[in-house]
This record gives sequence, structure tokens and C-alpha cells, in this order.
Amino acid sequence: MKIGEKIMKNIICIDGVVGVGKSTIGELLASELEMKLFKEPVVDNPLLDKFYYDRKRYAFPTQIFFLNKRFEMIKEAAALDKCIMDRSIYGDVIFAKMLMEDGDMTKEEFSLYEDLLIHMLENIDKPLLMIYLETTTSNAIKKIQERGRDYEQIVDRNYWESLNKNYTDYFRNYNLSDVLIINVDNLDIRDNEEHREYFFNLVKTKLSEIESKK
Repeated sequence: MKIGEKIMKNIICIDGVVGVGKSTIGELLASELEMKLFKEPVVDNPLLDKFYYDRKRYAFPTQIFFLNKRFEMIKEAAALDKCIMDRSIYGDVIFAKMLMEDGDMTKEEFSLYEDLLIHMLENIDKPLLMIYLETTTSNAIKKIQERGRDYEQIVDRNYWESLNKNYTDYFRNYNLSDVLIINVDNLDIRDNEEHREYFFNLVKTKLSEIESKK
């Protein structure tokens, strides 16, 4: 997948499967690094709850909504000094590809989606760093249940299993920018100060490594 050749030195992206804790970790890291946080457009998405109740009907418009919002966000973020993005356009194709393979999105819809994504990526540059938060499906589901969004509670485990596998496969082969993969299964970054500092140090070490390559 083609992407701009320059590096957006001000953008760090955090990604991971639903329930991994991106928003909480993003807020903590943004505070630590004194960066603005761009939150994922979930709350103001008028299609998301409908999608979980009827994936076949709402798969394509939901993915287009997210794609458009993520493109807007990364253009806005590129103009700032420093920022962290809670999910981003780079991994967006994971959902769309899975929906097509599961029959919830037609091949024609996926082809149109992919064309739009490619055109967008050709007009933006690489993030400084992609942080992928790795977790087991069981731990992700536990957090999904704890936060209690009604439309997520009706989703069967097979969907979350498939989504997590697609995320793992995608980010273990991700090469659009520098990437840092951190397994968070045994880390309580929100409430354990020692774990939080460990996580921060992993990120800072990676950023120093990137800086030293210039």
C-alpha cells in the first residue's frame, strides 16, 4: 500500500483491537509526553450502534464514516506541533477486509473502500511511530464487558476472536512506518505506577532510537 515518503515527526499513533485500552493509555501517554490526544470518533458516530445490530446493512457506511473522520483528523494533526492519535487511518483496512471476508461487505464495496483509502494514503505522510497494543481476546472481552457499551455486549466471541487475529496479523507485518509492539496483558498501565513507567520507558527508548537514525 503506497504512502507518502516523508515522516510526520509530530504524530504518534496508538492502535489495537477493541477493548485493549487505547483511549486510557493514549491519555496517559499524551500527558507524559505533553502532546495533544486525538480521540477515536466513537461517541459522535451515528452509525456504530446500528452496525453492531445489523453488520451487513451498516458495514459499508460505517467504514466510510470512520475513513473520512480519520483522514480529517490526521490532516488536522499534521498541522500541530505534537500529538498522539487514538487509532488512525493506517490500520483502518483491518475492519473492512474482515467484513468483506465475512460477507458483511460486498467485494464491490470493499474495492471502492480500498480505492478511497489508497488515494488518501497517497496524500499523507508516515507517522513518526506506530504503537501496537497486543492482547488476548479474553482480556479484550473482559474490558469490553467492564465498560458496558450496550451494542458491544451483543457481539459473539467469534467476532472478537477473528478481529484480534486480523489485528495481530496486520501489525506483525506492518511496514508503513516505525512500529513498537507492546503486549499489555500483564500490564496495569492505568493504576500501577511501576507498570506505567515501564510502558513509558519502552516508548521513550523507541523514540530515542528513531531520533538516532536521523
